Amino acid sequence: MKAMQITEITRVDQNPKPLKMVDLPVPQPGEGEILIQVAACSVCHTELDEIEGRTPPPHLPVIPGHQVVGRVVELGPGVDQVRLGERVGLAWIFSACGRCEYCLSGNENLCANFRATGRDADGGYVQFMRARQDFVYPIPELFSDAEAAPLLCAGAVGYRALKLANLTDGQILGLTGFGASGHLVLKMVQKRFPHSKIFVYSRSPQEQEFARQLGAAWAGEIGEHAPEKLNSIIDTTPAWKPVVGALGELAPGGRLVINAIRKEEFDKDALLKLDYSRDLWMEKEIKSVANVTRSDVCEFLKLAAEIPIRPEVQLYKLEQANQALVEMKNRQIRGAKVLLI
Repeated sequence: MKAMQITEITRVDQNPKPLKMVDLPVPQPGEGEILIQVAACSVCHTELDEIEGRTPPPHLPVIPGHQVVGRVVELGPGVDQVRLGERVGLAWIFSACGRCEYCLSGNENLCANFRATGRDADGGYVQFMRARQDFVYPIPELFSDAEAAPLLCAGAVGYRALKLANLTDGQILGLTGFGASGHLVLKMVQKRFPHSKIFVYSRSPQEQEFARQLGAAWAGEIGEHAPEKLNSIIDTTPAWKPVVGALGELAPGGRLVINAIRKEEFDKDALLKLDYSRDLWMEKEIKSVANVTRSDVCEFLKLAAEIPIRPEVQLYKLEQANQALVEMKNRQIRGAKVLLI
């Protein structure tokens, strides 16, 4: 089978082909596992974080990709929760221990033994992959394979970030960065909080225009001042500077939610510009998003089908994965990038 692998830690701006195409044997599902014939896998900035060493895989080579949609083609011993031929999805959460205080309280995203799809276990930039039966999700028939794939991370983690933002209808939400997750959050807010305004900060004029086309009340450059102070801001950028800028845009009691697995190089200059009275006083809060739970994915897939939320997608072949990653690195983004396998 064909697969794209991470074989070394490298910088994508210096190495435009960080993934290697390889031929591998089709894996065999073990106890409680299924074999999925992959139809589509969405591309995420976290893949750049893995390749560039900000969240390095524990071993190399590894197959990246954690927004996977496909059909069940083989059942391992003991599988009784899914059927042959069923269309399922796999998200960032590959597995958790199920026994610790976090798992037992519904916070399996905080489990010390959390394993990530495409980092700690082989992911979906491949024709066939294994997964545990209790960590896959039925895909609503409403969505095509390409539409469903971004819902499994960009959508689900955006859903978690929005929950953490504590937004109520009529309040103002800011989105710093406007890629796959941001555009799905905008669509979600429009349906769930119809009286709320959405302001978008992006360094890309194309992303700003895309946000306006989708209904943002205002879109401007990162570092610009929005026309009003915001109640909540969700940051999805890879950099530190927008975090400091976002704090200054919050109203008293506002909350900044940082939705990123890792940030790029530590920016001392940006943090030296942090002004306590402007940026942190008046009971402002900073909250990070750590992974997702299975319930996040299930709840969001149900919500996305009910609304419905359809992601904007750009399609690529498996062998074009490097191209998609380079474009993402260079902020050439309009919605979600999806590999059709």
